[in-house]
Amino acid sequence: MDHGIHFISGLPRSGSTLLSAILRQNPRLHANITSPVGPLVLGALHEMSAASESSVFVDDATRQAVLRGIFDGFYHAIHPAKTVIDTNRLWCSKAPALKSLYPQAKIICCVRDMPWVYDSVERLIQRNALTPSRIFGFDASGTVYDRFEILNRSNGMVGFAWNGLRQAFYGGDPQRLMLLTFETLTSAPARAIEAVYGFLGLEPCAHDFENIAFDVSAFDGYLGTPGLHSVGRRVDVSSRRTILPPELYNRVVGDTFWRDPAQNPGGVLVV
Repeated sequence: MDHGIHFISGLPRSGSTLLSAILRQNPRLHANITSPVGPLVLGALHEMSAASESSVFVDDATRQAVLRGIFDGFYHAIHPAKTVIDTNRLWCSKAPALKSLYPQAKIICCVRDMPWVYDSVERLIQRNALTPSRIFGFDASGTVYDRFEILNRSNGMVGFAWNGLRQAFYGGDPQRLMLLTFETLTSAPARAIEAVYGFLGLEPCAHDFENIAFDVSAFDGYLGTPGLHSVGRRVDVSSRRTILPPELYNRVVGDTFWRDPAQNPGGVLVV
């Protein structure tokens, strides 16, 4: 990647789309919603593993070349002029592989107080009450309790991301990781973006937090979840009452581990 590559990962409903919408105002950066690069990398890793009989012809140098080729191929029209910031929740779980491919790359993990991650998903589902969502297999019969359990599975939308986040957080490269809280991004966007540029070692750019333009409504429609990646015109904080039943809210209220310095032995940057 001629001008470098970095990654956005972390938890769903925690500001990754908003962060990308802000960063894409910088003409020197490319940022977007979730790209297909992550699944392509997973597929290539599988095909080059011992699961394939032809893997006998593949060594680590070849694996690296093939995987880098996926990034170069997908971003061939972008990376000659811009720094690429690729978004996918799976990147936290693949931090060691990313380090092998791009040793200078860093990962920004968008996080949010855990009950409000589940609340945000549930609010979105109830807002689209007449449109079953791909998130839950287009099943129109579930309740908030069913959806909570599905999200919380190890391969669920939230559970997988949370497990990957913790793996990276407690892994061997805390200096390559930054946790950007939704609360800071929405309440103090200038401070949040300044920290992002500093962490990535990129030249700062002036951003307009009152005029955010980012429309991926067609993609959200395909997912059967209108509003999944929508961002407001301006960055602001909304205060509301949770719609989660108290017992579900309380089940995950203690999972916001990054707020406790005692649980951050590696000194991961938390903004």
